[in-house]
Amino acid sequence: MKKLIFTSLLLLSPGLFADEQSDLAMKLSNPVAALISVPVDFIMDENVGPDDDGELFVIKATPVLPFSFNDDWNLISRTIISYVDQDDIPGSGEGESGLSDIAESIFFSPTAPTESGWIWGVGSIFLLDTATEDELGAGKWGVGPTAVALKQVNGWTFGGLTHYLVDFAGDDDRDDVQQFFLQPFLAYTIEETKTTFALQAESTRDIEANETGTVAIFHIGQMFKLGSQIMQGRVGFRSWVNETDFGPEGTTFTARLTFLFPK
Repeated sequence: MKKLIFTSLLLLSPGLFADEQSDLAMKLSNPVAALISVPVDFIMDENVGPDDDGELFVIKATPVLPFSFNDDWNLISRTIISYVDQDDIPGSGEGESGLSDIAESIFFSPTAPTESGWIWGVGSIFLLDTATEDELGAGKWGVGPTAVALKQVNGWTFGGLTHYLVDFAGDDDRDDVQQFFLQPFLAYTIEETKTTFALQAESTRDIEANETGTVAIFHIGQMFKLGSQIMQGRVGFRSWVNETDFGPEGTTFTARLTFLFPK
């Protein structure tokens, strides 16, 4: 089943693309763009756990909903909802499947870039204790600040997103949550074909455990149209360049299918 999902996404053809709004592909590289979209990621990680024999498969949906306050400000809601299937974790023969904790980010962002062309947003991130199994979540409720800044020029997008998260409630028997997250990103979009090449890193510092895990991700995205639905298919690979003690290791494939709903 997992191989079928990845194989199907790899067959997405640039030839299906119909010319639509010229800036849609660029907007998808902007986390605070005023564009309704629903990215669905298919993520695999291997070599997890004390014996390095665990495997994770994650389906992650991140609906993005923009709201306009007035002519000058937008509110951008980004919700991360993940279904996790883990095998041989935490040990051989063990595993769980179900929903993990939800992360909800709210950004306040100006509708127009600065005079120098920078796009930015600030707000809060919330950790919701929604995991259906104890092993799939932190057992905590958390909150913290989040921010993003980026610039887009001549097809290029570069910038970064960050947040700091700390728990304020939850199961007292579970480990405290205190983490710092940083995601620098770089992308280039070919205007004629709406093809995007992107490189990013996701680094999470677990302050309580004094560990940092960093994964580098390279992917290629292609806009296309299926019936009346505008979409982007994306394939690539993710490589762990800094591992935690029991975290994933190595390099695996990743894919994304994004549904777009331009106004």
